[in-house]
Amino acid sequence: MSSPGTAATTSNVLRGALPPVRRFWPALASGFASEASAVALLAVSAWLIVRASEQPPVLYLSAAVVGVRFFALSRASFRYLERLTGHDAALRQLATTRASLVRRLVPLAPDGLSHTRRGSVLGALVDDVDDLQNLPLRVVQPLVASATVALGAVVLVAFVWWPAALTLLACLLVAGVAATLWGWAAGGRAEHEIAPLRARLADAVLDHLGSLDVLLAYGAEEQSRARITGADSALRRAVVRRSGAQAGTAAVVSLLAGAASILAVLAALPGAASGALEGPSLAVAVLVPLAVFEVFAAVPMAAAAWRQVRASAERIAGALPGTLPDGLVEETVRATGEAPALGDGVRLRLRGASVRWPGDEDAGLHDVDLDIRPGERVLVIGPSGAGKTTLAHALVRFLEVDGVYEIGGRSAHDLAGDDVRLTVGLCEQHPMLFDEDIRQNLLFARESATDAELEAILGRVGLGDWLRARGGLDARVGERGSLVSGGQAQRIALARGLLRGFPVLVLDEPTAGVDPEASDALLADLLGAVEPDQAVVLISHVAVPECLVDRVVRIAAGRVHS
Repeated sequence: MSSPGTAATTSNVLRGALPPVRRFWPALASGFASEASAVALLAVSAWLIVRASEQPPVLYLSAAVVGVRFFALSRASFRYLERLTGHDAALRQLATTRASLVRRLVPLAPDGLSHTRRGSVLGALVDDVDDLQNLPLRVVQPLVASATVALGAVVLVAFVWWPAALTLLACLLVAGVAATLWGWAAGGRAEHEIAPLRARLADAVLDHLGSLDVLLAYGAEEQSRARITGADSALRRAVVRRSGAQAGTAAVVSLLAGAASILAVLAALPGAASGALEGPSLAVAVLVPLAVFEVFAAVPMAAAAWRQVRASAERIAGALPGTLPDGLVEETVRATGEAPALGDGVRLRLRGASVRWPGDEDAGLHDVDLDIRPGERVLVIGPSGAGKTTLAHALVRFLEVDGVYEIGGRSAHDLAGDDVRLTVGLCEQHPMLFDEDIRQNLLFARESATDAELEAILGRVGLGDWLRARGGLDARVGERGSLVSGGQAQRIALARGLLRGFPVLVLDEPTAGVDPEASDALLADLLGAVEPDQAVVLISHVAVPECLVDRVVRIAAGRVHS
């Protein structure tokens, strides 16, 4: 797959899906040897049976007997090696391709993916990338092995009786063209539809499960299930049409295989009648086409697999923009894994800063002047849509800042985004909790933390009694925190931030989803748990007790008013 700095095209994706030759050639060689052994087995067997019927001395048959045994064993052995080496190479490359796709998506996250359907991204990461393994396994290998063996068999038959070879070659060409055209006409559209329909089904399922409580509350759960059922039915119909096309392709090849054998008999009869073609050679000329077509059947199937692989590659390329949308941070500095050194003065400084969301020129902030000092508690208020979350995402460099943005006297533009986020931490409005136990959800912040440190940090954010009631750190929080309340999720997210030790902590709407009577207690616990020298930027749409903050900043119409 293309590197992060180049445009992602379908051809780049397809090239990236092919394993390197040094790893893939054993599979190609084994596939050729296996298919060649199958044809040779039938040819030698046919010759042996007819020759044995003539009752020659056994000595004349011993080489053919050994050949039958050799080709029977080698066919199975090479088939095993083909599967082993081919799948090993394809699956290794699959892992590389998926990792490359993730690297291309990381600069877009989270704000560049805000208008992207989760099911579409999931489909590209999982199903579409999985389909790419068919390129080496079901396209390249069959074409290299089967087509080569088929042509080699035509040459073999030509040495026996050239008119039979011509009929075999003609039948192979007709079979290839007819089966491919049939597959394209009967299943081409279905093969292109499967990937988008899979994404549509994934979208429907994710929306249903992620919003199940709201759907039940408003009586819309049945309509949501109907949407899932409709998407599933459409996908099933496409898969059935594709399977029908593949079955039709196999039928076309089988019919032409029989026709090839009949034509071979007709072509060989004059030679047999004149004595120019002996009985064993006649058997080879007539029966080899059956083995050849068994091998050649993989070629039109490879054409069907190619259409599906190409459709998946097109979808993957569509999910990977060559350049970042305006408003996102384009990394020009390699991350060092170290937070920028901070002086004793202003830690964060914005001057004439403007921020905008990708694809939305009007939404954002304009000409922002703002200072955040060490240990300061700054409350940011404003109506919905004014730009509060935009400010939060700009401070952690999810969004690019046009203008001056300094951290400890250093320009944030000269720092990698990952290094900035070692200094400025963000606790989002809906914090991400993984379907793991409490311990693992905290260890993401600092892997070396002990259980005692984890319990202490949870106690600081007011979750000590709750932790003991849940049975300790082994208690699970559920998918996206489904087993904890909104306030508890915010406290766990703050505990993660404290464990990481961010010098500046941005809390984006921490009381969202919390009862009004409990919001003041939650804010008191959250701000009380922060170290005295840690700066806090608190974003809230509800009133906050004045005693909890040092300064209030108001955002209205994309501008900051201190």
